Amino acid sequence: MSDFVLSAPQGANKNTKRVGRGTGSGLGSTAGRGNKGQQSRSGGKVYVGFEGGQMPLYRRIAQRGFSNYPFKKEYAIFNLKDLEAKYADGETVNVESLVLKGLLKKVNLPVKILGDGEVTKKLTVAVDKVSASAKEKIEKVGGSVVACTKAATNE
Repeated sequence: MSDFVLSAPQGANKNTKRVGRGTGSGLGSTAGRGNKGQQSRSGGKVYVGFEGGQMPLYRRIAQRGFSNYPFKKEYAIFNLKDLEAKYADGETVNVESLVLKGLLKKVNLPVKILGDGEVTKKLTVAVDKVSASAKEKIEKVGGSVVACTKAATNE
């Protein structure tokens, strides 16, 4: 059983630095913190954006207007060419089928279908949103777009 001797490679396990244990240790006296100043003190650190007491940039710049960023709606987006590649004729496109086919990773995002590519199969699409061009192409080949029953979670 000597074939299975497990050991860490050289240099993988290092001893911890024991600071402030006398001058002979090499890390005594100032304990590797240098002499004086804010960094040498206990609890001596500055926050991100600190500029040495000067008025920091984020406070110097005026904040004006409104940002819609916190309220933006995020969608899992699919094009018709994605559906054409993965779906067979007569299938239903919904969140469950998208997950089963490996297209959708985040189930909690609402799904939107866009019109890039062509579709030749008759599909029933039941997702949160469908673009006008995608809807037109789906209905042109005999498919249908159904209103989704699941309410969008990100609205």
